[in-house]
Amino acid sequence: MASFPGPENQQSQYKYDVFPSFRGEDTRKNFVDHLHYHLRRRGIVAFRDDHHQDLQRGKCIKPEILRAIEQSRLVLVIFSEDYASSTWCLEEVAKAVEGRDINEGSVIPIFFKVNPSDIRKLRGNFGRGFAKTEEAYSGDKRDIKRWKDALRKVVDLAGIELKDGYETQFIEQIMGELENKLGARLSYVVGDLVGMHSRVANVVEYLCLDKSDVRCIGMWGMGGIGKTTLARAVFDKIHGQFDDGCCFLANVRESSKKNGLEYLQNQFIGDILQQDNLRIRDDQRGANMIKERLRHKKVLIILDDVDEKEQLEKLAGGLDWFGCGSRIIITTRDQHLLLQYGENSIYRVEGLSFDEALQLFCLKAFRNNHPPAEFEELTKQVIGYADGLPLVLDVLGSFLPYRSSMEWTSAVARLKECPDEKIIDQLMLSYDGLHPKEKEIYLNIACFFKGKEKPYVTEVLDICGLYADIGIKVLADRALIQIVDNKLWMHDLLQEMAWEIVR
Repeated sequence: MASFPGPENQQSQYKYDVFPSFRGEDTRKNFVDHLHYHLRRRGIVAFRDDHHQDLQRGKCIKPEILRAIEQSRLVLVIFSEDYASSTWCLEEVAKAVEGRDINEGSVIPIFFKVNPSDIRKLRGNFGRGFAKTEEAYSGDKRDIKRWKDALRKVVDLAGIELKDGYETQFIEQIMGELENKLGARLSYVVGDLVGMHSRVANVVEYLCLDKSDVRCIGMWGMGGIGKTTLARAVFDKIHGQFDDGCCFLANVRESSKKNGLEYLQNQFIGDILQQDNLRIRDDQRGANMIKERLRHKKVLIILDDVDEKEQLEKLAGGLDWFGCGSRIIITTRDQHLLLQYGENSIYRVEGLSFDEALQLFCLKAFRNNHPPAEFEELTKQVIGYADGLPLVLDVLGSFLPYRSSMEWTSAVARLKECPDEKIIDQLMLSYDGLHPKEKEIYLNIACFFKGKEKPYVTEVLDICGLYADIGIKVLADRALIQIVDNKLWMHDLLQEMAWEIVR
């Protein structure tokens, strides 16, 4: 049996750098808003849900909040006097200590106008808030013990305390601590992440940073291929060269649908101009403001996961919106959007090679440089199944650690029958954005025509009234299929997703 090469050290992938847990009534309108502003300014991706903290406290915590904690590299527990009067906050802090080695610094306590001793001993206003929560709680009483244990564990960690100083200095202290903790992440994305050095170098070469014109490049590839990770790595490497400002707008697709383009415009201009009091209420006025305020500034802008032309028109409507030397990077699953925008270059983000995928998976699944001997063959099967897709390696690597070889065998067999839900959810975003006829073409190719000659497939689908020429072009632009030697191909997982849809 072939032996496996030992990879360099690498960290797993996360959706967020930081999850801030806080009591909204105590902190939202001042301290936490300022904190989020500085996080964005430093390029640190933080989870933010401006609605969840304002809902009724008697309701169960939303699953997406707990999932966001799992997907965050660090958890910032912002203790305030009223923190323990919220069952949601207590659930968040309990979740933060579950499945984490908190002694490694992945949870950071922040004491906002509250004495750590009051938390430890459940006294003062903090203790009274906890007592009221305990008295009113009608759920499983074992939760009370979980919350107490979690509070005790977190308060005993080294944290940062606001006493009589200024909040600005306090936030700077927090930012310094976060940047120290995330230093491993910054070096990881630029240096230690398998295969990242060459990819970052290629993108930087495309950007032509020595030129004084305004340039835009697109990063294009299928869902889960690593576009955001690469864009973040490039941002971390070059943002220091843009003194007039930088902005990484993450999850443009999701955020624009959830909060509107005005929300993104507020964040965009606020990050660049270091203003957090903007109130843009109309996206056309916001677009005009971006153009007027930034046209003489050399800026670095990342628009991550763009899926509609309007998003580009209202956030970066033209190269003349920005000053000489500015650089814009757009990540998307839709190549046609980039062609419409008129970018200087399109960088296709490719999947990992076998060796790169192996290195990524081994550290995720085994916390080691190579698999144990009894898992070598099963590991090869997982790598083959992932076919270079980092998302798959990340999801499976999180699921399989500490399981027996029998459980692995069962899991791999099950994957071939029914792909993991987290993986399918990500891939479905590309399918959901298709026209009904394009969906039909995609499903037909997956079920009947994978590997077939394009002219033959086009002729058959045209007979069915599906306008195959334009439909196949759209699918290729959205990285759902590939045309190789005039034959139609797709990733095995995209084919399996189609099978799930038609079942």
